[in-house]
Formats: sequence, C-alpha cells, structure tokens
Amino acid sequence: MPERDRSIIKVIGVGGGGSNAINHMFNQGIKDVDFVVVNTDAQALKNSPVPNRLQIGAGLTEGLGAGANPERGRDAALESQEQIREFLDDGTKMVFITAGMGGGTGTGAAPVIARIAKDLEILTVGIVTAPFLFEGRKKRQQADLGIAELRANCDTVLVILNDKLREIFGNLSISQAFAQADNVLTTAAKGIAEIITVPGYVNVDFEDVKTVMRDSGAAVMGSATTSGDSRASRAAEQALASPLLNEKDIHGAKKILLSIVSGSKSELQMDELSEITGYIQEKAGEDAEMIFGHGIDDALGEHIRVTVIATGFDKPDEEPVVVEQRKVTDLLTNRSVVKPVTSPPPAETKRIFSAPLSEKPKSEPRPMSERNPAQPKWDAPSADDTPKETSVLEPTSRFSFTEPEPTSPPPPVEPPQREPARTPEMPENHWEKRQRLLQEQARERVRKLKGMGSRSFMESTDLKMYDEPAYLRRNVVLQKLPHSSDTNISRYSLTEDNEILGNNKFLHDNVD
Repeated sequence: MPERDRSIIKVIGVGGGGSNAINHMFNQGIKDVDFVVVNTDAQALKNSPVPNRLQIGAGLTEGLGAGANPERGRDAALESQEQIREFLDDGTKMVFITAGMGGGTGTGAAPVIARIAKDLEILTVGIVTAPFLFEGRKKRQQADLGIAELRANCDTVLVILNDKLREIFGNLSISQAFAQADNVLTTAAKGIAEIITVPGYVNVDFEDVKTVMRDSGAAVMGSATTSGDSRASRAAEQALASPLLNEKDIHGAKKILLSIVSGSKSELQMDELSEITGYIQEKAGEDAEMIFGHGIDDALGEHIRVTVIATGFDKPDEEPVVVEQRKVTDLLTNRSVVKPVTSPPPAETKRIFSAPLSEKPKSEPRPMSERNPAQPKWDAPSADDTPKETSVLEPTSRFSFTEPEPTSPPPPVEPPQREPARTPEMPENHWEKRQRLLQEQARERVRKLKGMGSRSFMESTDLKMYDEPAYLRRNVVLQKLPHSSDTNISRYSLTEDNEILGNNKFLHDNVD
C-alpha cells in the first residue's frame, strides 16, 4: 500500500458486491479515507479502479473465486490472514467493511477480516446489503448466517435490505437496482467517515464516533435530502420515515450519530439545527446519547441532507423472558385462577459455516408434561369448598385443552407430530419478519380487491354520480322529443280547439 496520503480510516470491499460498492465510492469520492478491495477473483480485482487490492486464497481458489460457497470464502481469508493483518496494522484506527451478503467471498471472508481488525483494537463497522428477494432462498439463508457471524466480530453492523430500495425508487432495471444499493452503501460510509474527516462549524473527532459505535451491536440508518420551506423539519421526519430503517423505531436506541450537511448557497440556520436535533432526540428518547456533526457540501446547493444512524438497541437474546398471565375459570367453584405462562428464551445464533441449519434445539416446543409443576395451583381454589368432589371430578369437569390429566401422562406422540413442522430452516431474523410483512401486505391487497365492487367503489365514484346523469352513465339512448311549446298534432288529429284540421285529403271542405 502506498505510504503517501495514509489515513486512519479504511473502507474495505469484500467479494464481488463489496468491490462494486467500493468502486462506486472511489468514483464518488470520500474525503481522507483509504479504499481497499479484497476478493478471491483475480479478474475482478484487475478490473477495479481502486489502487489498493488484495487477492486472498490464491492457493485455494487459484484466483477463480469462491463459487458462491461461504465456507470456501472463509478458508480463503484464513489462508491470507497474515496479509490482511499486515495492511491493517499500519496505524489504522477505524475500518468499514462492506460486502454483499449471500455470496461466497463476501459472506465467508468479511467476518474473518472483521475479527482480525477487532483483534488489533480497530473500530470495526460493517455496512452490508441483504440480497433481493428474486435472488433465491438459499442465498438469503446464507446471507442471514453471514450477517450473524459478522455481528459477532464487529462493533456495529448496518444492514441495508435491498428489497426496501424498491419502496423508495420503484420498479428499476437490474443494473439500476444494484446501482441504487451501491448509492446507499456510499451514503452510509460517507455519512460516518466525513463526520470525522471533514471539518465543520460543529466538529466531531474520531473519539466521539468511537464512543457511539464501540460495541454497539445492530444499527439502522435513515437519510433524507430536502429543500425549500420547512426543509429542516421535513428532512428529519423523512429520515426517520425512510424504508431503509426497515420499519424500526429508533426509540430505545442508546446512541445516535447525526450527520447534517448543507449546501453553500443556503447554509443551515440555528433554528433549523434546533428543529432537527430536537426532533431526533424526542423520537430516540431523552436517555439516548446523540452526537451530531455539521458540514458544507457545495454540490447540495440549497438542499440539506440529514443522515441518522442509531445504535445500541437491546439484542433479542438479552431480553427477559416474557411472563404472561393466563386466566382460567374452574367450572366446579366458578372461581378464576391466574397462572403464569413462561415462554422459552429465543434461540442463540450459532457459528454459521460449520453447524447445520436444522440444529436448533432451543426453538423446539416445550412438551406439555413440563408444565406439571404448575398443577398444584389448580387444586387450591377447589379445596376451599368441596375437597372430595374436586379430587374426583377435577380431571373431567375442568374446561381446558392445554392442561394434561393428572392421573395419566400426556401421549408422547403429539410432540413428534408437531416437530417436523416447527423445525426452523434458519434462525429468527429479518427475512422471516419480511415474509410475515409480505403476507400481511398480500392479505391487505385481497381485502382491497374484495371491496372494489361495493362500498370502496361507491365512495370513489360519488363525485361522478353528481356530475353525470344516470342515463348517460348507463348509456341509455333517449328519443328526441319536441319542445313543450311546439304543437304536436298530426293531420289526423284534432286541433287544440277540438276541430278537425283542414289539410286532411280524405275530407273535403265543402260538405255535400
């Protein structure tokens, strides 16, 4: 790597998707950072405009790529880990690792590079994309496992869902869709890096960013660019309403990194700064620690760009076990019994590439026999009135389908019957949440289509009913009738004075 212009911040693209993103960032330009592309594909490295390139796994892959196999990508990174450590151990303080999850090199090698950076006490930030829905189920599963492994080795990880880009930009060509994904990765890396590297009136140094991002776990990002009246409030609102946040509320985030960039033609006003910071602080909560920076970008003109990165959310595996209260009425005594129902803690994410997908013992449903310790609570209310009758009739008279009979254990056949259907194919992640969201959207569309012919249709056509007569809406052709002032009398009719018309050829004026 060249000794000149050495920066404390490196942006590393791993694999094909990460290298494409780095090429885009390199062409767009991020001030005072070093770009590095890492790949197993020698041809892709040769075509990259980035001067700093590292081929990993040359002996294993022979420069032909990882073949969409994350295990092969991981082994390639382990083969070249000394080279990786050498170019990181040169005074680097912060490293961005960007990759497209789901492939071979990016999914397998990115966690290894992140672990080496963490061992060198470098602030490590992962910015990765999850694959589009059309890229297939297998690739999504590999992406989920790769993201889980990356989170275990990074201080914070920002995941961009590619399918969310369709909600922003609509239907695009394939090349445009991936280009927009590169744009989002560039916005994220540039928004964080230039808070440090670009001096501003409100300056933020590396230690400030380190405070926000060190060991912060999952992160979400929203960004918006606005101009005109109320541009500050609209930018803050649109940034938090961005589909990139994956419909996640930033409330509960422990740390907020806020980047505000304005154009030189219309610099940010103090009132606008107060509006933005006040709105973000209100939505995040008063306990959230917020660090913001402000810079000038001549390319923005009269626009302002607000980028919000929220970190420090509570992890799912650290949440306490939820204890629900179940109310059951005893039919013998007509008295209510409240029983706690404890759900098992969520399954932990295992190491990705060695464990099979089906090994998830913690997600198995609890057999009903494990709930027998709560059985004495059923006997307590009935013992006050008729103890003898209760002991005899309680197994048959209680109206409950969830409690086993006290005299005999539950049949052992039921859990194995449910086990194949409940065995998950992959860990609980954002893909399952996305599938549930898509199913809900599909049901909503069905409800809208069913209502097209009834109330919703009538509501949408109310104005037309008042503007256009009914016979025109129904295409009824009416006969043309004379005006009421015209005389509608034929030659064979009487006049209005009850006299016969004189122009009748069958009647002569001179009567014989």
